[in-house]
Amino acid sequence: MKRYTGLLALAVLFVGPLVWALGVSFKTQTEATRVPPTLLPAEPTTSAYGTVFQGTTDTPVLRWFANSVIAATGHMLLVLVVSSLAAYALARLEFRGKKLMFGMIVGTLLVPGFVFLIPQFLIVDQLGWLDSLTALIVPGAAGAFGVFFLRQFFLGLPRELDEAAVMEGANHWHIFWRITLPLSRPALATLAVLSFLGNWNDFIWPIYVIFSPEYFTLPPGLSILQGAYSIHYPVIMAGAVLASIPVLILFSLTQRYVIEGISRSGLKG
Repeated sequence: MKRYTGLLALAVLFVGPLVWALGVSFKTQTEATRVPPTLLPAEPTTSAYGTVFQGTTDTPVLRWFANSVIAATGHMLLVLVVSSLAAYALARLEFRGKKLMFGMIVGTLLVPGFVFLIPQFLIVDQLGWLDSLTALIVPGAAGAFGVFFLRQFFLGLPRELDEAAVMEGANHWHIFWRITLPLSRPALATLAVLSFLGNWNDFIWPIYVIFSPEYFTLPPGLSILQGAYSIHYPVIMAGAVLASIPVLILFSLTQRYVIEGISRSGLKG
């Protein structure tokens, strides 16, 4: 009984803010600022969603939503490609300096992310990617966490499968594409979700590299929306609900693979 009580408390803790945001998004500004507050709207209205969907030249919310989807999806796919190739080389191939290279990659995890802001900005500037979605997709695609996470998973796969494939005449590319990747779906799904969420919720980096409102993503865009409507709480909450929909859909579709991928990755050396 105590276990279920604790689980119920955790459920309320995590679901409560979402329910609150959903309720406020259907309220009027007067009711949203009423004291004491109410959980459910007394007179539900969709005016806040109308404001969000209508948008303006300075606050194109639907454009921000589309930009977030494009940037997060593109970043996720690029992370999967780069990390899986690097992780396979570090886990299944033998070459000089492999341990040193892996140690250097893992070592970057100990460096605070803010340290890389200025170097990455200078690189993006030299490449001419400022004020474009490319600046939100490419940087960070070769992050150390994805390489480390997939390497640990690849190490747990039986090497006998590789040896049997080699005896059948397969090369490393065939082994990677036809054996390693199909067996690594849980880990790939987990990394996909984490990469998507990281890019979707990123607030600092878009502010550094995006200057035009039409290229904003939802996190920095919603901050502008707050200023544009003088803290109109129903509009802010409507934007937050809109931003949470793709995340909830993605996690609901992949939660089984995420749990399996995390449980099977382990920390093998």
